[in-house]
Amino acid sequence: MCGRTACSLGADSLRRACAYRDRQGQHRQPEWVRGEWYQPSYNKGPQSSGPVLLSRRHLHQDADSSERVLMDMRWGLVPSWFKQDNPSKLRFNTSNCRSDTMLSKSSYKGALLKGQRCVVLADGFYEWQQQSGGKQPYFIYFPQTKDTMDKGTEGNEEWKGWRLLTMAGIFDCWEPPWGGEMLYTYTIITVDASKDVSFIHHRQVTAGKGVAGMPAILDGDEAIRKWLDFAEVPTQEAVKLIQPTENIVFHPVSTFVNNIRNNTPECVAPIELGAKKEVKATPSNKVMLGWLKSSQEGSPQKKENDLPRWTSQFIHSPSPKKTSADVLQQWLGKQGQPVVKKRKA
Repeated sequence: MCGRTACSLGADSLRRACAYRDRQGQHRQPEWVRGEWYQPSYNKGPQSSGPVLLSRRHLHQDADSSERVLMDMRWGLVPSWFKQDNPSKLRFNTSNCRSDTMLSKSSYKGALLKGQRCVVLADGFYEWQQQSGGKQPYFIYFPQTKDTMDKGTEGNEEWKGWRLLTMAGIFDCWEPPWGGEMLYTYTIITVDASKDVSFIHHRQVTAGKGVAGMPAILDGDEAIRKWLDFAEVPTQEAVKLIQPTENIVFHPVSTFVNNIRNNTPECVAPIELGAKKEVKATPSNKVMLGWLKSSQEGSPQKKENDLPRWTSQFIHSPSPKKTSADVLQQWLGKQGQPVVKKRKA
């Protein structure tokens, strides 16, 4: 499952990090809807709010379905058909939606078939490995290119900052029975953990029957476009994008992140296993360590340009994207055996 994320970029930087090209090839940045509600955080959990991308047509029927907007939504989907007067009375957990049941469970099926697809944005997500002495947290994210900058770029220039993790989600809109403001909520679709991160899970992952242990990650703008453009890409085609990916990297972090109230850069800072109390100072992480020592409480509310620099310790050359076993082939009536990936030597 995906139960904790980080998204530390400020609202304006988030727009620039989500820049895309429209149907005419024009460079655009998504506009914010309720952007004043957005709060950056190094430690987001279910029931908190977070940024998602969606098609503008969901909000304006005459809009081009390829246009994107940013919206701050609550994590944990509340179905539109829920009749209670308080969404907190929902008796089941909807923060994650398993890919193999999303077309059958009533909580998600209706919204998915109506095209209510979104992309959940994060610096990365946390996962815990069960060990004899407790649980060890890891931070998982996209590989970053060598020209990644600590401070993105200004204005409409191409974004050179941290590459956001883009996770496939489903959203819905719930209206209180007595009327009032609509509540937008989302769930993150999960798939079987890829081979590279399956060791983090204490249960063994087997082909086709593994634990749905990681978010469905959309790797690249073409995948994002197809997932969001519900008017051009029908559900039957969009669900083919929901597959495990191996284009991710990770590092261990302190158990400091275990407490949801802890919300500082220390949550994502790497540690050396066996030396958890203090991160060893190396040339590649001295910049981050210096920032961490001088940071104050409530650091996500600091100015955007004060965000910690991710140094070469966390910069990786992108690896070629690999194919994965498609658990949705059976739904679509396709034939063929799932592809079994070889573990790296």
